[in-house]
Amino acid sequence: MTSSNDALTAAASPYRASGSLRGRTILMSGGSRGIGLAIARRAAADGANIVLMAKTGEPHPKLAGTVFTAAQELTEAGGGALPLVGDVRNDQDVARAVAEAVDRFGGIDVVVNNASAIDLSTTDAVDMKKYDLMQDINVRGTFLLSKLALPALRASGNAHILTLSPPLNLDPHWAGRHLAYTMAKYGMSLTTLGLAEELKDDRISVNSLWPCTLIDTAAIRNMPQGEAIVQAARGPQIMADAAHAVLTGSNLPAGGQATGNFYTDEQVLAAAGVSDFRPYSLGAPEDRLVPDIFL
Repeated sequence: MTSSNDALTAAASPYRASGSLRGRTILMSGGSRGIGLAIARRAAADGANIVLMAKTGEPHPKLAGTVFTAAQELTEAGGGALPLVGDVRNDQDVARAVAEAVDRFGGIDVVVNNASAIDLSTTDAVDMKKYDLMQDINVRGTFLLSKLALPALRASGNAHILTLSPPLNLDPHWAGRHLAYTMAKYGMSLTTLGLAEELKDDRISVNSLWPCTLIDTAAIRNMPQGEAIVQAARGPQIMADAAHAVLTGSNLPAGGQATGNFYTDEQVLAAAGVSDFRPYSLGAPEDRLVPDIFL
């Protein structure tokens, strides 16, 4: 199932980029649907090459899209695409994705850590298999993909690692509300914090991006009462535009380079000149949108 907000194209968006991703190669974990696919599609519209590594080689019974249908969308949007069936938890799969990206497109300029698992259960209720899944995909997967791509990123000369993870908000509320998930997402954010410092002399920018509001995705629509919930959400195009702005530097002063930031979509797009966010919403007034967590 596709969101009605998918109709908001890059051309209809209030965001106007000052830079382009044409010719750049992006390696993304996940991305067969939802926010990841929207980010990839926006990059493809510039003429970027996108390597998608995702587990969805076969159709899901409830969620539309595979890594192959996503790749078809990207080529139709104007980009290059390499679909790879793989698991970010598997060292060999990640190493193969890096190697094939370099072999097909000559290098890697951007890594987008998009793959993530979620379970908002309390400590009493969370199943330890789900705890391990979140740690393996969110934390270890982000660290592993970033780590193995470093040689190619260093060779780029203008590289970026962008992770979809929240600001490190140490308000006890978030740890107390869903500790297992908070630990997993903050592990992704700590990777941003640490790599930005470690790589500051390597011309590799490292940043995180997080939405201010709930984002409409098929996964949320398939949750109980999901169709009603997403009416107070924004479409994934806002995250696609925000990611594009970060990766092209459209949110920065001329010649600026930023690393080690925990951006929100609104913050980035406001800096890029967007003043009206209403086109991204599914119809609810701005003051009735559901805020995302961790903010």
